[in-house]
Amino acid sequence: MVPHLTTALSGPLQDLERALLGNATRIEQWFRSEWMEHTPPFYGSVDLRNSGFKLAPVDMNLFPGGFNNLGADFLPLCVQAASAAVERLCPQASRLLLIPENHTRNLFYLQNVARIASILSLTGLEVRIGSLLPEITAPTPLELPDGSTLLLEPLVRNGNRLGLKDFDPCAILLNNDLSAGAPAILHGLDEQWLLPPIHAGWATRRKSIHFSAYDQVAARFGRLLDIDPWLVNPYFGRCGSINFHERTGEDCLATQVDSLLTMIRQKYAEYGITETPFVVVKADAGTYGMGVMTVRDASEVIGLNRRQRNKMSVIKEGQQVSEVIIQEGVHTLETVNGGVAEPVVYMMDHYVVGGFYRVHADRGRDENLNAPGMHFEPLAFETCCNIPDCKQAPDAAPNRFYAYGVVARLALLAASLELEQTAPTELTHA
Repeated sequence: MVPHLTTALSGPLQDLERALLGNATRIEQWFRSEWMEHTPPFYGSVDLRNSGFKLAPVDMNLFPGGFNNLGADFLPLCVQAASAAVERLCPQASRLLLIPENHTRNLFYLQNVARIASILSLTGLEVRIGSLLPEITAPTPLELPDGSTLLLEPLVRNGNRLGLKDFDPCAILLNNDLSAGAPAILHGLDEQWLLPPIHAGWATRRKSIHFSAYDQVAARFGRLLDIDPWLVNPYFGRCGSINFHERTGEDCLATQVDSLLTMIRQKYAEYGITETPFVVVKADAGTYGMGVMTVRDASEVIGLNRRQRNKMSVIKEGQQVSEVIIQEGVHTLETVNGGVAEPVVYMMDHYVVGGFYRVHADRGRDENLNAPGMHFEPLAFETCCNIPDCKQAPDAAPNRFYAYGVVARLALLAASLELEQTAPTELTHA
């Protein structure tokens, strides 16, 4: 059963959906040709926002941590997509090492790790889990809420290879976003695939670089369908050398906010949109919804109070924020049981494998939903979301979800370009 969904179905977004449905064959051919030229990340998730006149990604995660939130119906799609990725990377593979985040008490996250291990095991791989935690010096079982056990084991480095005691894997899959940097034990693994590569970690990755790559993809896609790329692409700017505690960089921030709001107002006027424009200021690196602020006027970023400065100053692993991305805010008109919602689409290789709604009953439709108090509702697709039914209306469930899948894959393609463009010159593997 599809969760209760309230969405504006008139205006440009419905036109966009019609364009996607009417050009589904051309779109799929275009994606196939793109994937012949670019290697997709092993997996990823995309946060989308559907405003009723615009459908756009607002974040792209290369270390997705919510596989436990996918409905059971998606398991076959996940296994099929993971098999395709493994066959392309290591056709003779029999062993894979999974390295998770350093969470041992976050049971929701650990269930995600267990789900990933289960998916990979069903592809015919022997999967074991190695921990970066120094206190894991022997195999350590962790009990999960469903009664199962997750076994963490200490990593063993042997020359240019990484594994466990008596376990030498073909590939290493990171589910750790390396926010605090990549430890030495992960460097120089020239004989193994490290997925995603080290430079995909948040210690070096920047959201502004991703959305620069997305600009390129959206422009090409717009030309393909003869549509305005803005309908699937949020404007953005960037400020470096920010120090919220010392109040340095405020002028840059105010200038970028004002410039973006002016551009958005012009687009709203062009399309007859009466909503109030807003932008989202967030750390240019990092996840977990930390370091995020909604802004409706440039004056709001001048003279932030202590609470606001503290909120914006630090992200995961205690990393200090010195660079921010200023991104066009996309309202969300979707609700699930009265709570404001946004779809999160999951992909493995270049396939859409499922998704869920991030729902927050206490947040507005122009606010960040990735915050304490959120919960998740599975996107129970009536059909796989890359199989539209062109005989039905654009707002029919398989067609709406097809549109989500198309835009999510645009973000995935941008991620592949991003990783190519930011790869260290000495990087020869992964």
